[in-house]
Amino acid sequence: MTKKVRIGIIGLGAQGSMYAKFITDGLVPNMEIGAIADIDPAKAESAASDYPGIPFFSDYLEMIESGSVDAIVTCVPHFLHPQIGIDALRRDIHALVEKPAGVYTKQVAELNAFAQTKPELSFGIMFNQRNNPLYIRLKEIVDGGEIGSILRSNWIITNWWRPQGYYDQSAWRATWGGEGGGVLVNQAPHQLDLWQWICGVPKSVYSKVAYGYRRNIAVEDEVTALVDYGNGATGVFITATHEMTGTDRFEIVGSQGKIVVENSQTATVTRLKRPERELSEGMDMSDVMKLFMGQLNTDDYYEQETIEFDSVWGAQHAGVLENFAANILDGTPLLAPGSDGITGVRLANAIHLSSWTGREVSLDFDEEEFLAELNSRIRVEDKFPERV
Repeated sequence: MTKKVRIGIIGLGAQGSMYAKFITDGLVPNMEIGAIADIDPAKAESAASDYPGIPFFSDYLEMIESGSVDAIVTCVPHFLHPQIGIDALRRDIHALVEKPAGVYTKQVAELNAFAQTKPELSFGIMFNQRNNPLYIRLKEIVDGGEIGSILRSNWIITNWWRPQGYYDQSAWRATWGGEGGGVLVNQAPHQLDLWQWICGVPKSVYSKVAYGYRRNIAVEDEVTALVDYGNGATGVFITATHEMTGTDRFEIVGSQGKIVVENSQTATVTRLKRPERELSEGMDMSDVMKLFMGQLNTDDYYEQETIEFDSVWGAQHAGVLENFAANILDGTPLLAPGSDGITGVRLANAIHLSSWTGREVSLDFDEEEFLAELNSRIRVEDKFPERV
């Protein structure tokens, strides 16, 4: 391959440095670093040392307009993703935004609307877990109707343990004005996306959220949300950052089977021989007694499969970068279109709004109401500007 996409990395922190290493190590064969931008002067020195000869800019707009890059990736605080994405697309530069796409749906909707005016440009989001072969396979199983229609789903994802020192390292971290929230906008966006990608977008949510529950922070560190899909199906999402030995367990119960995922590594898929109601209606009391006594031949009712894939660290992120470049070069479909980023932001916003107001909230909530509630908390912090 001779043609490569010149990527501009905006923000040379932990994430930006990781992407730069993937590219320079050859893990993204159709991409090269065109330029790097960061407002921290110290990053100019490290960039010159680690990536000699690559242009460095203190202003990302100068980088975008320099002619050095074909595309950009945003590795900056969440609030900045939408505006940087718009700025790049406006200048005919392809844009890959980090997760989450933004902090509130109003700004993400503006990014999506602008991207629609530039259909010739590639617009993606770094949902690297969509490149996880385990979740790709599970989506195929669900979409193919192999476990029937979804009746219930629940995800307990509490292995995001973060000690107090993690929050104390930066003044903007775990603040409403600087980060835009806690576990919902920082640690759990991938699961919020995968949950909806596989199980569908809910109609409404009711939540109980604890703010500064086990950490000295203003934002949420524990969340329990109950969603309604509008067709009788429900879902539960539980996440937290204070469990040293947390849990990662995802269950999907269907009318003809079940999926249980442990630690995002191993999935047990149960496929019923017939829909559960048919099995139920075909059982007489002798069958029921066998069931209670553990004498039922389960092979007559269901079969199980265990699915597990080896996961090489970095392969999922590098794969999204490679796919994004391929979309630019030859139109390969995107693993994660940028417009999909709004679904996770919308659900996180609805969870927050439900907890703030104490009511069940439609996913079609009033964006201005959410923004007013968010700004009221930013005002209390008195550290950051309000958002519009």
